[in-house]
Amino acid sequence: MTLEMIFVLILLLTMFAVLILEAARPDVVIFSVLIILMLSGILTVDEALSGFSNEGMLTVALLFIVAGVVQKSGLINQMMNKWLKNSRSPRGSMMRFFVPTSAISAFLNNTPIVVTLTPIIKKWCEDRGIAPSKFLIPLSYATILGGMITLMGTSTNLVIHGLLLDFGLEGFSLFTLTAVGIPVTLIGLIYLFTIGYKLLPDNKGFSQRVEEEPKEYIAEIQVTEEFGQLGKSVEQAGLRDLKGLYLIEIIRGNERISPVRSTTVIQSGDRLIFTGLISTIADLQKMKGLKLETGTTIGLDDLKDGSINLVDAVVSDQSSLLSKSIKQLRFRSRYDAGVIAVHRNNERIKSKIGDIVLKPGDSLLLLAGTDFIGKYDRSNDFFVVSPLDIPPSLKQSVKKGWFSIIMLLGMIGTVTLGWLSMFKAMALAVLVFLVVKIITPQDAKKYIHFNVLLLIASSFGIGTAMRKTGLAEWGANMLLNFGKPLGLLAILFMIYLLTNLFTEILSNSTAAVIVLPLGVEIAQTLHVDPMGIAVLIAIAASASFITPIGYQTNLIVYGPGGYRFIDYVKVGLPLSLIVMVTAVLIIYHIWF
Repeated sequence: MTLEMIFVLILLLTMFAVLILEAARPDVVIFSVLIILMLSGILTVDEALSGFSNEGMLTVALLFIVAGVVQKSGLINQMMNKWLKNSRSPRGSMMRFFVPTSAISAFLNNTPIVVTLTPIIKKWCEDRGIAPSKFLIPLSYATILGGMITLMGTSTNLVIHGLLLDFGLEGFSLFTLTAVGIPVTLIGLIYLFTIGYKLLPDNKGFSQRVEEEPKEYIAEIQVTEEFGQLGKSVEQAGLRDLKGLYLIEIIRGNERISPVRSTTVIQSGDRLIFTGLISTIADLQKMKGLKLETGTTIGLDDLKDGSINLVDAVVSDQSSLLSKSIKQLRFRSRYDAGVIAVHRNNERIKSKIGDIVLKPGDSLLLLAGTDFIGKYDRSNDFFVVSPLDIPPSLKQSVKKGWFSIIMLLGMIGTVTLGWLSMFKAMALAVLVFLVVKIITPQDAKKYIHFNVLLLIASSFGIGTAMRKTGLAEWGANMLLNFGKPLGLLAILFMIYLLTNLFTEILSNSTAAVIVLPLGVEIAQTLHVDPMGIAVLIAIAASASFITPIGYQTNLIVYGPGGYRFIDYVKVGLPLSLIVMVTAVLIIYHIWF
């Protein structure tokens, strides 16, 4: 190995460690690595910035806008709602719901689909006494499977398409992946409807847990001089045996009293930290002298007149809120909303609201104005998963909604017939949306996830550094030396497993960019079709089922479904193995 190869390898290993430890946002970490590679002279300025003009990356940006326009109409949500109402049995409902969801995910970004459908499914389940946990992981998995069907189904496919073009190879057509994607999706859905359904936990819905099993929110109550029970013990003050609520700590100046005993005396100025049912926490505010700390001037009483909404939001893995406390973030001034409770699955957070350091998947219960959803429903910082109606001022007319859907279908037709490339078709669609004023430039900017684009564009430079220094060739030779005696099929399984491992601990696009140079080197050494290797890597990079952090949609349903990390392993590991065996065997017979 040369010194340059060793330097790049150490840099990559450091990057992996930082990403796994969640020490910083993924896009910032990968962009930092890109800058180091450029400053060290391994990459020229043009090579470092090549990802920012890559066709695949720019197509992802345009697809964010197109998907946002279609979602904004609300027509797909309405159709899904009507479709669900006719369902009866849980498994029949799953089939009725997730087959079309997978089909839609083949042509639309799956993140907004899951964000939109999560509250709809939760409410449907709770109304019928069905555990939402039986439906929410399948919702995420169904959209991931559907994204494998076409080129535009997921950003990963477009990234690999862009890389292939950079390598001077033929890219994917719209339906290159379909021969693998449809069988994988059908087999995956059959698993979810049968064995997977049995493996899913039976976590009760929110309305049921109100009565039996509290969702553990953290909230802070301030004791004022008006409280009639000052000088009395916790038990005498009636704060001990509250329905579904537990007093875990009292903060008194610089002193923290935990655990709280029934004999602990309540004093003016005490901050009471409760965990449990948010409905009971709201009832406490009715007691004179107890004030709910929300970090905002609005209170729960404002909910009655409709001027304030109670919003449930899940912290994104790409969020700028990560690794900072709510107080440090100045949440109220930043979003004009108060955090009244925080829920973290399977973990009791022993801290007051302002001191809680946020992590991906945390559920935030917010008190926010009626315009909150209009401002932040597409924020990169969190996913709004409350069943809130979009304000009339934000809704498109039905005609505009149908026009956007027809326009999308028309663009798909032009790509299918070979009249336009995917990039040109999506660029034309966005131009038409702007000209006919279905969206404004400000709307278009809101729909784009710039942090995702930064991550993807930066990853291209890292892939270039691997090829330029010879690290990709070295890695390919190492893999071939081990796998050649076992045959081509074994090598395909090894490439799949390597890609899938990276996508579970890093991100799907990053995994694709790192492994594809290895795959192309292997294809050239073995004199086999690189397209088959590229398809294999595309499927493996998308097939993130084993952890909640590997794919955004898994994270979105993590909190609302009340899941634990182990639930993803139990349900996702068999599915991951099924998808791997199916995909590798199909690819082997088609391309090799």
